[in-house]
Amino acid sequence: MPASDIPATLVLEDGSVFRGRSVGVAGQRAFELVFHTGMTGYQEILTDPSYFGQAVVMTYPQIGNYGCQPQADESDRCWASAMIMRQLTPITSSWAATQALDEYFLERGVMAMDGVDTRELTLILRSKGAQRAVISTETADLTTLLALARNHPPLDQRDLASAVSCKNSYFWSEGLPDPNSWVPTGLHANAPKLVCYDFGIKRNILRNLVSAGFHPLVVPAHTSASEVLALNPDAVFLSNGPGDPAAVTSAIAAVRQLVAADLPLFGICLGHQILALALGGRTFKMKFGHHGANHPVVETASGRIDISSQNHGFAVDPDSLEGTGLAVTHYNGNDHTVAGLRHTSKPVFSVQYHPEGAPGPHDPQHLFQRFQEFLAEPARS
Repeated sequence: MPASDIPATLVLEDGSVFRGRSVGVAGQRAFELVFHTGMTGYQEILTDPSYFGQAVVMTYPQIGNYGCQPQADESDRCWASAMIMRQLTPITSSWAATQALDEYFLERGVMAMDGVDTRELTLILRSKGAQRAVISTETADLTTLLALARNHPPLDQRDLASAVSCKNSYFWSEGLPDPNSWVPTGLHANAPKLVCYDFGIKRNILRNLVSAGFHPLVVPAHTSASEVLALNPDAVFLSNGPGDPAAVTSAIAAVRQLVAADLPLFGICLGHQILALALGGRTFKMKFGHHGANHPVVETASGRIDISSQNHGFAVDPDSLEGTGLAVTHYNGNDHTVAGLRHTSKPVFSVQYHPEGAPGPHDPQHLFQRFQEFLAEPARS
């Protein structure tokens, strides 16, 4: 049921209350509330499975000015529970747009509200951490809404990757679009087979893998190592995804066996965390996480800085890596958390950010080609 232009109420578990205008569907939902520092990419954010169980506060004050288009979707549905904005733009200004953002909200079943002081809201999340919260167009009773927020289960110890993963395996063959014609490129000749674990994989990751020379076979999150090895792949990829990595126990066990089999392996975001856990490391829940398209990452060996897109609420504990065979290759330039790992004797590496850049930037896109080059490298001794 459309709820455009009717009142909406947002209540946080700390008791903070924000009132605004509903610009999405009617209803009532509880979630973990985080903030995103990008100026663009709202459609990619909504369709990123890594936001399952979360609602997003957009810190940029005006959202929706370039509208929406089907090719920007990162999956076949919206996973974010809601979007909170200072202002939903009243005008769509892009030749490529097929619909306005509020129309997209209603079509895709997304709750959304504007008229919110997102600066104040972001300061609360920065000082107190990610908050459980509830948005409602059904009631403005603060006692009821506060109880719903405080009773909502946190993301800790929840395997959400299983909920967003594909149910059946499938091949992917579409590469990045040609920069002149914007027609998607195809598979390379004799492309090596790459098994991709789907913990919430984004389409632009698959496009980058195809353009780097792979033929991806996407498999469900709970695929065992023996099933993967039976496919005789040339390499394995571990995708992004939502929730607590420590709760995805079957994937941790599988990755441990796949690393032992000396298969080249690349992990992104949740996949990066699962790799660390599989080899004996630990992860922890961050205060408010990293969500944005403007996070610097620093390469330890060269000092090179890439500006990256990030979306994660957990991180690898650097003090837990002794004896794992993993070395830190990158760190976050803002808070020095672990942003990249590489095995010292096997063709295995991972990053805590999104080199596919959807939304941008594209600075770290070279990592996909680096992964392809791993296939030609002998194992280190």
